[in-house]
Amino acid sequence: MRFKNSLSLHNQTKLLLALFFTCASVLVASAQTITSPDKNLTLKFELTANGVPSYQLSFKNKPVIKPSKLGLELNGLPSLMEGFTVTNTEQQSVDNTWEPIMGEQKTIRNNYNELLVTLTQKEQQDRQIQIRFRVFNDGVGFRYEFPKQENLKYFIIKEEHTEFNLAGDHKIWWIPGDYDTNEYAYTTSKISEISQLIEKATHDVHAQHPIKSALAIQTPSMMKSNDGLYINIHEAALINYPAMQLNVDEKTFRMSSHLTPDAVGNKGYLQTDAQTPWRTVVVSDKATDILASNLILNLNEPTKYKDVSWIKPVKYIGVWWEYFVAGKSTWAYGTETNVKLDDDHTQLTPSGRHGATTENVKKYVDFAAEHGFDAVLVEGWNVGWEDWFGNWKEEVFDFVTPYPDFNVKELKKYAADKGVRIMMHHETSGSATNYERRLHGAFQFMADNGYNSVKTGYVGKIIPRGEHHDGQWMVNHYIHVANTAAKYKIMVNSHEAVRPTGVHRTFPNWIAQESARGTEFESMSGLAPDHTTILPFTRLMGGPMDYTPGIFQTDLSYYGTGSDQRVNTTLVKQLAYYVTMYSPLQMAADLPENYERFPDAFQFIKDVAVDWDNTYVLEAEPGDYVTIARKAKGKNEWYVGGITDEKVRTANVSFDFLPKGKSYIATIYADGKDASYNENPQSYNIRKVIVTSKSKLKQQMASSGGVAISIKEGSKAEMKGLKKL
Repeated sequence: MRFKNSLSLHNQTKLLLALFFTCASVLVASAQTITSPDKNLTLKFELTANGVPSYQLSFKNKPVIKPSKLGLELNGLPSLMEGFTVTNTEQQSVDNTWEPIMGEQKTIRNNYNELLVTLTQKEQQDRQIQIRFRVFNDGVGFRYEFPKQENLKYFIIKEEHTEFNLAGDHKIWWIPGDYDTNEYAYTTSKISEISQLIEKATHDVHAQHPIKSALAIQTPSMMKSNDGLYINIHEAALINYPAMQLNVDEKTFRMSSHLTPDAVGNKGYLQTDAQTPWRTVVVSDKATDILASNLILNLNEPTKYKDVSWIKPVKYIGVWWEYFVAGKSTWAYGTETNVKLDDDHTQLTPSGRHGATTENVKKYVDFAAEHGFDAVLVEGWNVGWEDWFGNWKEEVFDFVTPYPDFNVKELKKYAADKGVRIMMHHETSGSATNYERRLHGAFQFMADNGYNSVKTGYVGKIIPRGEHHDGQWMVNHYIHVANTAAKYKIMVNSHEAVRPTGVHRTFPNWIAQESARGTEFESMSGLAPDHTTILPFTRLMGGPMDYTPGIFQTDLSYYGTGSDQRVNTTLVKQLAYYVTMYSPLQMAADLPENYERFPDAFQFIKDVAVDWDNTYVLEAEPGDYVTIARKAKGKNEWYVGGITDEKVRTANVSFDFLPKGKSYIATIYADGKDASYNENPQSYNIRKVIVTSKSKLKQQMASSGGVAISIKEGSKAEMKGLKKL
């Protein structure tokens, strides 16, 4: 290279160095490629000509995410979207294992390759952000990180602009974007058809807030491409940040982040150093790999709790379903409305239909003790239910004052004498401010009276008024509740909260959530037969769900209340849910008397584990069928559950997960030959056979039916006369 004579040697050297670093920067920006440990996934990061961060992802050379932009728009400050240069990159590989306190596996492998890119905006006083990518064999997680620095301290997010530029018009299972509820039925369509179906899909749900500013859906978003790829988009480690929805461009198949706003329209408030949640893309050419993925869990931080010995799985029954179907019970004690917390509730007019009475709860405790259940949930025990719903009222419940017909001390002793816990219920009616003010008192009341678990609820519009269930303020509230509960050694099961993102690894006493359309909707508008074949690929990707299964009396006209509603499953499908719908908290949700009518089928619910050493996803297709086997924690027992949608199908079960060379007794709970969810749901048969690791079973499942299998060790005498499968 020649230089004009007017350039001094010193200036020539400076120019050469500048050119060198410029070229090096260009090379760094254009050549950042990282693969998964098995080399099937390839992620490429680069900057566009304008310094806009961009990434793309492929699986076995098939495009998953085409070049997609990254960045954040700030309120009152220049954006973090363009004008970047790459000033540093770091790579590392990690391969280790860890043990969840409760889970689908005793040991989880955490194996990924990582790329950390440092980006600098020279024209904005050298502001920096970092983007961290972790590529696993089953997908990728990435997040924005904001190091502590002089020129970026406090900032407000106007919007995050993370794109997922999809490679085609995929089949998608979706629910409408909404800031306040996840309790929608799923719609199955092409991406290009969402706008045609969004109005119908946005059916009435209480306290809903559908997104009207854009065509949007919620995560987890499950898709299948025409060339056979299964793609799931969600997020992990949602802490101090609003939940992410997805804007949809039907023409280009581009999805982009849409954060839940607060009461004044801002999306988030951060102070460096800080980071966003991980944006996750789980991908495989096998649907079973999606359900087996631990990527979201692996992206969450280990717990900082020093003592976790008190966190245990729970199988429970409850004073609950009778409120929905039997017509004999209510949450409220009195008939009046316009009741205040400090009113004398002994002066109310008893309705005669209050469910949470001392005597009624004792019957549930007796049933739980007889059949080996850990706990009894009691809803409606505390004052405030007369006008709790729909009034946007702040002082709704105090969480410590029982109704006149509920004796706390008597029930404490009665349950303890029978080895049963009573599970607390804290409905907030959306008034989070009221709950936070009373939280320590409520948990101290629980500790004083022997309660070690609580079901929280957030039915209604949120207070602080204008906040949303999925906004940053409420995300922090749910975590505050879990953290506070841990100080009192209390486990939390939240309903109507933000959907889970694996944070139960970090806060392991937050053992389950609802956050989707669960069994209670079977008593109202109903659930489609394919609903629970979709949930494992969507809602359950983020964590366990308190789905409340186990309904044996599925025709609700049985109760004579005038309802013609039905639970759209067979009885056996309800059994299978205890395996296919993972949760360390499982309810036998039906009325005790219905279990007494079908004691042989009820035996499966009594036997089935809720915590596992291993999980084997045998077969699956979203919206169609799921068959899963699991090994019980610390026992030589295995359980299998298979479910189907409205189509009659054959479940294919290979028992190769069993130890080789040993024989076991398998008890198979199957739909009867004449069974169907809408005509003969209670038709079932039970048979016992001998199985080994070489055994295979083809079992027909009825329309919206299933199969459930328990596998146990047996003596020679117990095996005598049984056929080998």
